[in-house]
Amino acid sequence: MVRLDGKLARIRAGKHRRTDFIIADAKDPDMGPGLHAVGPARRKDGSASRLRTREEFLQSIEAIIRQDVVDVMLTSVSNLEQLVKRNAFAHSAVKPAVRANDTTDIWRHRGAAHHLAPSRPFRSASLKHAKALTDLGLYSITFTNDVDADLASLEAFHAFRQDAEANGFSYFLEVFNPNVEKGLDAEFVPQFVNDSIVRCLAGLTEAERPKFLKIAYNGPRALEELASYDPGLVVGVLGGGAGTTRDCFELIHQAQKHGAHVALFGRKINLAESPLEIVRLMRAVSDGALTPLEAVEDYHEALRKKAVRPMRDLSDDSEITEAVLKQD
Repeated sequence: MVRLDGKLARIRAGKHRRTDFIIADAKDPDMGPGLHAVGPARRKDGSASRLRTREEFLQSIEAIIRQDVVDVMLTSVSNLEQLVKRNAFAHSAVKPAVRANDTTDIWRHRGAAHHLAPSRPFRSASLKHAKALTDLGLYSITFTNDVDADLASLEAFHAFRQDAEANGFSYFLEVFNPNVEKGLDAEFVPQFVNDSIVRCLAGLTEAERPKFLKIAYNGPRALEELASYDPGLVVGVLGGGAGTTRDCFELIHQAQKHGAHVALFGRKINLAESPLEIVRLMRAVSDGALTPLEAVEDYHEALRKKAVRPMRDLSDDSEITEAVLKQD
């Protein structure tokens, strides 16, 4: 029995505890940026001279699953197929999920510029075949204030929902901030995204709606506005850039404080000196056992005991560097 279903049920019923905060690991970089985003192959001291092989990346995913702290493991269909063959989820309460679409704004290939044009919808995954592996996927959409691009994205989302219903497939919805400048003032981006989400879901019955949302953290006011609008819509935040370790823990703390019930992290876990320690401390922060600053100190002490060289010294790693996290 996976933990996710019970947590979502308690959250929607208003009977959740702090420990019901959902943490997801996004191990799906091969669906967007490609090979370079799987991360460095770190030596014991934390240094690295090359990128991971696919086998090393799969082993890193298996280690997180065995740790049994995250609630959702998100991968590409191809990698989930390999993990299922290895029985990685056989005795685990972690829910497997696949990236169900790969829009052009996440095509961050080295030397390429696909992401500099308004996001266009695209799906390489087949739900018919993915259903043999899991019944949960991530669907991503990016609204850009470009009417043609946004209309194409909404039409593709409609087609996906029909396909998902036909295949008995559930989904959670990722909504990115605009990836291009199309006449939208930066101060209105949070409101534009909130309005776009509500409009996007208003025509859907409960059966068609996503299990939860994954959105950028656009500050306390924007998150509270969306989270309080409809308590039945479970709102979560995405991890964003790598940032400092304090940024990572602070994002969980602030998001939870202002109404989020989910955090889905990719680079913040994948690029950490010790992914297992980062995940352990994410849970400690979300459970209220440690403050973000205490968790940073704990993390550096864990690295010291493992003789792993940190990318930043404790002082620098304790700083909040992401502007949106300084609004709290």
